[in-house]
Amino acid sequence: MRCPFCAEKDTRVVDSRLAGEGDEVRRRRECSACKERFTTYETVELTLPRVVKRDGSRVPFDEARLRAGMLRALEKRPVDSERIEQAIGHIKRALTAGGEREVASRVIGERVMAALGELDQVAYVRFASVYRSFQDVAAFREEAERLENEPSPEARRSQIPLLPNE
Repeated sequence: MRCPFCAEKDTRVVDSRLAGEGDEVRRRRECSACKERFTTYETVELTLPRVVKRDGSRVPFDEARLRAGMLRALEKRPVDSERIEQAIGHIKRALTAGGEREVASRVIGERVMAALGELDQVAYVRFASVYRSFQDVAAFREEAERLENEPSPEARRSQIPLLPNE
């Protein structure tokens, strides 16, 4: 690793720790020439599957587009940005863990809706109204009534699971 201060090629690792959710390594390095210290982060480079859109076209997975869609649904809602990033990371890990080279955009949309349902019900309805192309007020009302009959995300988080890994 080249020193960012003097461009020396010889640096040594002083300390290594897990960072983030344990999926990256934080390394403290020291330059052997100028003795300055700096931090680097090491992450696994994962190949995310290509997205097969409704019209059959294939595009690379775009994390920025995923984030923008979720943020648009969560706009002006009281949801912590750390929880949003965790949800995005969970969706990406689930897509990668599937091991498939291609994934339908419908699958990603359903995962986003599930994540938004856990984060905020209003954001869920916002996203669902666009994603599912509600044609009339009745479809919107049905979705809202279904949500009213389910426990809120806060209530679900506070419940103790009956079985492990629920």
